[in-house]
Amino acid sequence: MDTVSKESYLRLVELLNSYSNQYYVKDNPTISDAQYDEYYQQLLIIEKTNLSWIAKNSPSQRVGDQPLSAFRSVTHAVAMYSLDNAFSDDDLISFLNRIEKEQTKQNKLVISAEPKMDGLAINIRYEKGILVQATTRGDGKTGEDVTDNIKTIRSVPLVLKGSNLPDVLEVRGEVFMSKLAFEKLNKKQLQNDNKPFANPRNAAAGTLRQLDSKIVSQRNLSLYLYGWGEISADWIMPNSYVEILNCFAEYGLPLNPESQKITGIEGMLFYYQQLAKKRADLPYEIDGIVYKLDDISLQKKLDFTAKSPRWAIARKFPAEEVWTDLLEIEVQVGRTGAITPVARLEPVLVGGVMVANATLHNMDEIIRKDVRVGDKVIVRRAGDVIPEVVAPVLNLRPDNTKLFEMPLHCPECDSEIVKEQGKAAYRCMGGLFCPAQRKRALQHFVSRKAFDIVGLGNKLIDQLVDVKLVNHPDDFFKLRVEQLKSLERMAEKSANKVISAIESAKKTTFAKFIYSLGIPEVGEVTAANLAQHFKTLENLKKVDVESLILVDDVGEIVAKHIIQFFQQLHNMEVVDNLVSLGVHWQTPQEKTVNANSSFANKIIVLTGTLSSMGRGDAKKQLEALGAKITGSVSAKTDILIAGEKSGSKKTKAEQLGVTILTEAEWLAMMAKD
Repeated sequence: MDTVSKESYLRLVELLNSYSNQYYVKDNPTISDAQYDEYYQQLLIIEKTNLSWIAKNSPSQRVGDQPLSAFRSVTHAVAMYSLDNAFSDDDLISFLNRIEKEQTKQNKLVISAEPKMDGLAINIRYEKGILVQATTRGDGKTGEDVTDNIKTIRSVPLVLKGSNLPDVLEVRGEVFMSKLAFEKLNKKQLQNDNKPFANPRNAAAGTLRQLDSKIVSQRNLSLYLYGWGEISADWIMPNSYVEILNCFAEYGLPLNPESQKITGIEGMLFYYQQLAKKRADLPYEIDGIVYKLDDISLQKKLDFTAKSPRWAIARKFPAEEVWTDLLEIEVQVGRTGAITPVARLEPVLVGGVMVANATLHNMDEIIRKDVRVGDKVIVRRAGDVIPEVVAPVLNLRPDNTKLFEMPLHCPECDSEIVKEQGKAAYRCMGGLFCPAQRKRALQHFVSRKAFDIVGLGNKLIDQLVDVKLVNHPDDFFKLRVEQLKSLERMAEKSANKVISAIESAKKTTFAKFIYSLGIPEVGEVTAANLAQHFKTLENLKKVDVESLILVDDVGEIVAKHIIQFFQQLHNMEVVDNLVSLGVHWQTPQEKTVNANSSFANKIIVLTGTLSSMGRGDAKKQLEALGAKITGSVSAKTDILIAGEKSGSKKTKAEQLGVTILTEAEWLAMMAKD
């Protein structure tokens, strides 16, 4: 780097601070992260060789050099009060009525409304515009000095900008962790085998109490201002709360963009309703709204109680996190056969809804969180999200808690429950028989690539299941016209057409039959390969892992799924019934391969949209030339034929060096063959 002057160094400091302000305060970045990092590295190089130049507002000064041994106690110059709470509209009306009695003019009150951040209160002290101290609320009179940690928050200026700065300015706000930063932190905690935080507020609190500011700087805390403490007596203070905060914003301090000035009870109720709707989509957690009287002179007249200001109130949202007792853990079977553990709870009001059940996601989550039957647990419900058990309250754990064990058999159909290899999920293997999977299995069975029964749409299947005419796929072949005619919106003509389509569907192919069974991981291509390899149903029933993995497109995981499916007696009963009811197919013939074809014995993947034909027709033409069509790209793939809007498969083929043909190139080669 060329020699630089102190003036150019200071300009670089100001430039970087300006970029940070645009990014962290105004949410309007003006350069890329890479450009900022490049400038920041230049700054560090200059400071390394010119230690005496280092400015107090340099971005490099946001992280302290050495961890603290403990936090120092600090007495607040102005006490930090808490707020009274309002839990209903009537509470807000009472709050306004009390204030209106103190008015000399009976005008509608002007109120500032802002989200009540779910974080930690902080007092930040500036002297002559320079950040000198930051203190937690503590007991309201005495807090802890966390200056080094607050300096790591990028939205907090180390030096205020502008004119008319008070000699002393204490600003107050809420330190919080965004939802995105919280997710990233917990992901890192798990990667490092550390316990994840229960919620963003706990994460922010744990971070702010770190003695090493280098750790704090990596966790991306944020801050929004909401008030002030000590201010120099000679500073001319506006008579409006909102105007005072706007002054702070001009100094470079961050305000919540959701804050509004409103009027009267109508404005308060409307703001509450609007923010409640937006709550789940906000990038941070809130637990209510803070309403403050805008008129500073009236604020002073109203003054404080022993604990809180008389001119402000917090309207709380219904709690989204509560504690209750975990009575039992049971499992539910999803329509795909996935097994989900569910917590049965002592009913409790969460987010305005009485909750008696909450998801535990999967067995891995139960083990990771160390949740046990009999625990006092934290239950969370946000917006319309399904309630979940966040964590046990370990210091309240009874001695008689029980560890949960995944059952061996499905509670719906008694089929075997199997853990999927390499996944957290457990699955019921009674796909054709299990009531929980019934409708999805039936819809798959009649789909175009399976039995292709025209007229049996999802709505008709729902009706047939609801009136108990069809429970399993074989029941389709027992239906009669009279039964269908009795259904809503089903005339005799339509019923005859459906029965005729069912009768015609009895003649199928072995490949379609295998595909129709809905065996996990067995798609159309794998089903065709299994049919070609084993030829008969009896052969397929008797397979083992070793014989299955000899089949193209079948690995160990798919092989286990196939074996587990045929081991379930319920599944075999349905399969045998289908055959006894007349479902049949011709034995697959050996394919004659043109050894001279460019595609003979090649493993080919089709992706994207073909303009000249559908992918099904393309597949048939390629198979006629001896190609083996698979659904996924791997190192064994010889050719990828890429139509329009090809996606991840093409990208993977490029990475693996697989030959890629456009549709035109492929058709040209076909013409030569």
